[in-house]
Amino acid sequence: MGTILSRYIQPGNRLELKKTKRLRKGEEDEQSCYTSQLVDIISDDRIEITMPMERTKLIVFPIDGEYDVDFLTTNGLYQCCARVVDRYKKDKIYLLQLELTSNLRKYQRREYYRFSCALEMNSRQLEEEEVLAIEKNKDAVTPELPLHRSVIADISGGGLRFVAEYAYEIGSIILCKYSLWVDGENKEYSLYGKVLSVRPVENKKGFYEHRVQYVNMDKDNREEIIKYIFSEERKAIRMRSDI
Repeated sequence: MGTILSRYIQPGNRLELKKTKRLRKGEEDEQSCYTSQLVDIISDDRIEITMPMERTKLIVFPIDGEYDVDFLTTNGLYQCCARVVDRYKKDKIYLLQLELTSNLRKYQRREYYRFSCALEMNSRQLEEEEVLAIEKNKDAVTPELPLHRSVIADISGGGLRFVAEYAYEIGSIILCKYSLWVDGENKEYSLYGKVLSVRPVENKKGFYEHRVQYVNMDKDNREEIIKYIFSEERKAIRMRSDI
C-alpha cells in the first residue's frame, strides 16, 4: 500500500537541499544549494536520498542538520523542511535518510527555481542614458554596440548565473541576449538584468561568476523561460528513468 507522500513525489525525482536560514528583509541569499535524487519513500515522514556531491567529492551532511528541500516532479515543484537522521552506504551508494519536519506543499514561486545548463550568452553593460530610459519603461537600447561572450551556468524565471572572462560591476545593469528552444522553435531573448554578485571562479584563473536578477521583465518572457525549464527537466527525468 502506497504512502500519502507517494501521491506527490516519486523515487527518481530530482531534489535540491539548502541549509535552513531565515533571511531578514533586503538580505541576499548566498547559501549553497546541493542537488540530489529521491531513492525511496520509507514512510509519510521519512525518505531516502543520494548523498549530494560537489564535482567528485561527497558532501557529508551532519546528523540533525536542517534543510529546505525542493522536489522537482512532472506535476511541478514541491517544498518541505527536513532533518538528516542517518547516513550510510547501501549497494555501493552513499545515502542520507531525512525526516520531513513540515508538510509537503506546492511550490508557488516557480520563477525562482534554478535550472543547471550550459547556454551561450552575449551581454554588455548598458550606458547611463539607456538605464535611465529603462527606468522609465522605455526601450532605448543601442543595437550596434559590441557584445561580450559568456556561458549561462543556471537560469530561472527570476534571473541567471553566468561565467565570463571579464567582470561587471556589482549593481550595474546589463543586456543579456540568449536563445531557448520553446514551443518547438528557437526563440531569442534580449533581457535586462542587475548584477547582484561577482566572484572569481575557483581553479579557473581569469574567469568570473556573475549572479543576475532580471529587471523590467515581460510576463510572457518569464513564463516562456519557466516553460523551457520544466520541459528540459521532464526530458532529463525521462532519460534517467530509461537507464
